[in-house]
Amino acid sequence: MDAITALKTRRSIRAYRPQPVARQTLIDLVDAARLAPTAMNQQLWEFVIITRPQILQQAATIIGHARFLASAAAAIAVLSKPAPYWIEDASAATENLLLAAHAHGLGACWIVVEGQPYAPAVAQLLGAPPDYRVLCIVSLGYPAESPAPEKRSLESLLHWERFAGT
Repeated sequence: MDAITALKTRRSIRAYRPQPVARQTLIDLVDAARLAPTAMNQQLWEFVIITRPQILQQAATIIGHARFLASAAAAIAVLSKPAPYWIEDASAATENLLLAAHAHGLGACWIVVEGQPYAPAVAQLLGAPPDYRVLCIVSLGYPAESPAPEKRSLESLLHWERFAGT
């Protein structure tokens, strides 16, 4: 799948078939994530791959609104040491991860952790050192749905030279 096709066809997937994701595929997703741009090449991110059903279930319970995480084949948590631009850097890595998952035929969904009341419990579940923050968890699996959410038209959001209002 070429990059433009991946960008234009990726969707958040919250329902998964009961099929495991190969270990090498999960490693490849992290490899793609680590190649994302980062401010001043700091590369402060770390990644935790989760495949144990009991940990996925615990994370789903802690987060609450992400019950679908319990039925995922795997998940990858994106962590970083806090520093200027850590959120931007970890977000870029997460987007690479999402696009790589789509290119591998996987469904994925970005689940926010940073800034949420459950963030400390998620960090503890993952064994994160105290000087790291969890930006998000990305659920992964072979899709059991094909959502087609309506997107704003290009014309409705594109402005030339200056913001022209809505």
